[in-house]
Amino acid sequence: MPSLEATPTPDVQEIACQSCGAALTGLSGMLATICPYCASPSVIQRPPSKNRPSPTFAIGFVVDQDRATQLVKQWIRRAHFFARSDFKRAAPDCTRGVYLPAYLYGAVADTQYSAEIGENYTETETYTTTDSKGKRVTRTRTVTKTEWRNLQGQHSCYVVDVIVTASKGTDNDSLEAIEPFDLRSLRRFSPSIVTGWMAELPSKDQSTCFQLAHTETITKVGNQLKHFMPGDSHRNLQHRTQLSREVIDLVLLPIWCFAVRYSDDAPPVQILVNGQTGRVAGDVPTSTTKIAIVVIAALLVIGLFVLLLASQ
Repeated sequence: MPSLEATPTPDVQEIACQSCGAALTGLSGMLATICPYCASPSVIQRPPSKNRPSPTFAIGFVVDQDRATQLVKQWIRRAHFFARSDFKRAAPDCTRGVYLPAYLYGAVADTQYSAEIGENYTETETYTTTDSKGKRVTRTRTVTKTEWRNLQGQHSCYVVDVIVTASKGTDNDSLEAIEPFDLRSLRRFSPSIVTGWMAELPSKDQSTCFQLAHTETITKVGNQLKHFMPGDSHRNLQHRTQLSREVIDLVLLPIWCFAVRYSDDAPPVQILVNGQTGRVAGDVPTSTTKIAIVVIAALLVIGLFVLLLASQ
């Protein structure tokens, strides 16, 4: 398999294709690429560093470019009512299929929590009202009330499969929008997996990604506690979580990136497709005209309703 040899500098700016000898520049952030002159798929050989470790795992592409394009077109057509009409008519351009770097995090979470637990009960109460003839009458009704009690305890669990982006080109919210990935398909990384594809190196340092994963894990534990609480309801849930036995590995995830240009005076919209499951996500530009029409229509209906009540 051909390889690209990097110059021994911290930021590689020039590399040589070993198939045709072409000097390529501007690929310092890539792990794998394709030579534009001889179409030779190549892996860039670099020693690992603290901020750019070697990938541990990778997930292969399942969805091809034609299928990804079809899914994006369907997603655009099904955009919500307030989407701009020119956006719904736009044709997506596939900019690239790329192996996106991300960190896979897991840890043991030990949590101390406190909350107020609500238990519902019913009572029959008597009340006085006026009947249709204007007479005062006494009636009964069943009402539901809640008894609150304090609860404290400890919750322990192992949090797995937390994924955070290691790329500055794709933020964590965008990556979460096309999750989940089927991590049962994880394969131990080897250069043959990414040969013929673009594969990006981490552009975020590991400590930043570690903190992102830590924060996301704490949030995940909090959501688990909400479902863990007994009783009919709860309030004032507070928790403090300690994480231990933390594991973080660099993985490469298959992503299709699309750009949708719908207006000359607006930047293109980025749409991502999960290259394993086909899930599509992106920001849909809204039409201020449609929103204004709906608001005006709603105000007219409210106004008519008020006039009707006043006339009666």
